[in-house]
Amino acid sequence: MRAYQLDSFGSLDGLVARELPDPEPGPGEVLVRIHARSLNYRDLLILNRRYPVPARTGVVPVSDGAGEVAAVGADVSAFAVGDRVAATYFPRWIDGRFALALAMEQFGCTRDGMLAEYVVAEDRALVRVPDHLSFEEAATLPCAGLTGWSGLTGGRPPTPAETVLTIGTGGVALFALQLAKLLGARVIATTSGSEKADLLTRLGADAVVNRRDAPEWELAVRELTDGRGVDRVVETGAIDTLPRSLASCAAEGEVALAAVLGAGSFDAMALSAPVTIRRYYIGSRAAFEAINAFIAEHRLDPVIDRVFGFEEVRNAYEHFAAKRHVGKVVIAG
Repeated sequence: MRAYQLDSFGSLDGLVARELPDPEPGPGEVLVRIHARSLNYRDLLILNRRYPVPARTGVVPVSDGAGEVAAVGADVSAFAVGDRVAATYFPRWIDGRFALALAMEQFGCTRDGMLAEYVVAEDRALVRVPDHLSFEEAATLPCAGLTGWSGLTGGRPPTPAETVLTIGTGGVALFALQLAKLLGARVIATTSGSEKADLLTRLGADAVVNRRDAPEWELAVRELTDGRGVDRVVETGAIDTLPRSLASCAAEGEVALAAVLGAGSFDAMALSAPVTIRRYYIGSRAAFEAINAFIAEHRLDPVIDRVFGFEEVRNAYEHFAAKRHVGKVVIAG
C-alpha cells in the first residue's frame, strides 16, 4: 500500500512516501480502506516535535480519516465489509470520564494513522459515519467535529434561550457554530475579514463581529447581548483571545477551552463576573457516536476548504500551515 511516514521531525522533508506491506486484521480488528483524511493543528505540532505526546519515528501520521471496511478479523461482529467508518481520536477512550492515560495512545502519533491506503484498528475504535456524507466530509469529524460537539455538550448543553460565542473560521469553530444553531442556541461569531463574515452568516450566525474593525471585540459582543454577555464560548483561539472570551461571558457563563495555542498569560482578577473555564480533550467513542447520530439526523454538511490528492500531501500541509484555509483541509485518494 501507499503510505507516508515521519522519518524525522522539524520539517516536511521528514515526511516520506513509501510502499508498505498491506496490513491484515487480527482477532477483534478491522481493516479499513481509507478514502480521505483531514488535517488538524496537532498534525503540525507532531511534525515539529511540539505535541505533548511524543510521536514515534517512522509513524504514519494524521489522526482523522474515513473509509470502508475491507476485511474483518476473527471475533468481529460489529462491522462487515463495505461499512463506512471513521476511527476515534483516542482508541482506548470508550466512554466515561477522561484520564490522561487514555491520551497516550493516538492514531498518527503513537500508532500508525490515516496517511495510508489501509489502516488496521480494533473494532471498538471505529464508528459508522452518516450515510449522507462523502468520505471527504466524514474525514473531518473525528477531531474537529467532535471537539466542537464536546465544547457545546460536554458540560451542560446550550438551550434556545442561551447565546454561544465562537472564535474564528477554523474547523472546530465552524462545527461549533453549525451544531449550536441546530441545538437551538443564538450564535455570535468573531472573525477577521468580510469574506469570512459572509460565510459565518451563511452558516447561520446571528451576529458576526469583525475583530479588525473592533479590536476590543468583547465590548461588541456584550453590546450584542444588551450588556449581559454570552452563556457559552467555544474557545479555539490562542492564549491572547482567552481574556476577551472571558470578558464576553455573562455571570455563570462557561468558556469551553479546546486548546491554548501559544505562550502568554492573563489576569484572572480582571474578570468582572464569575465564569467557569472547562478544559476538555476532544471526546470519547460514545461522544463520537452521539455526534454522528446528530449529524445524520440533521443532515449537517461540514465545511471543506480544499481537497488535495494523495500525491499532494506536502502541498496540503503547507496550505494548512499557512492558515489561509476556512474550514477543513482534506487529503483524498
